[in-house]
Amino acid sequence: MAAQEPRLNDEITVRECRLIDFEGNQMGVFSTAQAKRIAEEAGYDLVEIAPNATPPVCRIMDYGKFKYDQAIKAKQARKNQNKIEIKEMKFRPKIDVGDYTTKKKHVLRFLEGGNKVKITIMFRGREMAHPEQGLSILERLADDLKDVAVIENQPKMEGRNMHMLIAPLPATAKKKKEAKTDEGKDN
Repeated sequence: MAAQEPRLNDEITVRECRLIDFEGNQMGVFSTAQAKRIAEEAGYDLVEIAPNATPPVCRIMDYGKFKYDQAIKAKQARKNQNKIEIKEMKFRPKIDVGDYTTKKKHVLRFLEGGNKVKITIMFRGREMAHPEQGLSILERLADDLKDVAVIENQPKMEGRNMHMLIAPLPATAKKKKEAKTDEGKDN
């Protein structure tokens, strides 16, 4: 649910309110009509900022500028958020050394990008009789990546697949963020 908009000027129905001026100084308790008149004389809006207080608190401000500043702050907060994606890499229990190294490089690239990686070992047919082969691959991968990643979810068997979730170490993610800011400065 969206935040409720504050009431302003003629929408304020209470009899009296505590008034705060444009600079943020408390002026005292006034009748709402008198507070509206003071705000109009100053050329600003009367905005109810604390409707549940007794008496409700109203402030004299330029409401349009206030809304604009809030929108800019919200946009800035969204811009500074970092979204973590979960990438997936699938392995087979009888993976060859060359394929393993290639997939390991891809996993490393995902981790350096600051993403979490879900490693899946897919079993078919009689391979289900030897889940330890898949477990050994996951352990080998975790050991190879121990300096850049941490295991977030231990290997777990689900149906015909074995899953493990690894996340980049905070230091790796920090380096990525610094590199991103350096790129922005070069442009």
